[in-house]
Amino acid sequence: MQAPKQMVLEAIQSISPEASLERGQVVAQVRRENLRKVLKACKEDPRLRFDFLMDVVGVDYLGQKPRFEVVYLLYSSATNHRLRVKVRVEEGESLPSMVGLWASADWAEREVWDMYGIKFEGHPNLKRILLFEEFEGHPLRKDYPTERRQKIPKIEESL
Repeated sequence: MQAPKQMVLEAIQSISPEASLERGQVVAQVRRENLRKVLKACKEDPRLRFDFLMDVVGVDYLGQKPRFEVVYLLYSSATNHRLRVKVRVEEGESLPSMVGLWASADWAEREVWDMYGIKFEGHPNLKRILLFEEFEGHPLRKDYPTERRQKIPKIEESL
């Protein structure tokens, strides 16, 4: 009988040949233009059934091309498998929103936008989630000045 991780790996490789095992976990590195197709297949393929998007996280590789990586952490409640889908994106490029596939992508994509400035096309409400709207910049970028101070707007009190 084939090991579960190997079955997941082979199913993912039929969609994204770049998939591999990294530290015992199946990881698919995909191109930006294939992201939606791969993630849709991850959710809908009966061999995979990744029905839960646990998180979307950003990584800043300052000095590399492309600069950013966005990682989608998927889980299948039917098979108890996990999958990481990674996509590299250059500064100024955007990714398609996955809110239509997983509602949990809503806040996760907003957080990546807020902290790194990576836009998600088609997101229903892409605005800051952790910082105030007037905040300038994206503080988890490695080139964000640590000594930078910004004026916090006054909160109007209503009595």
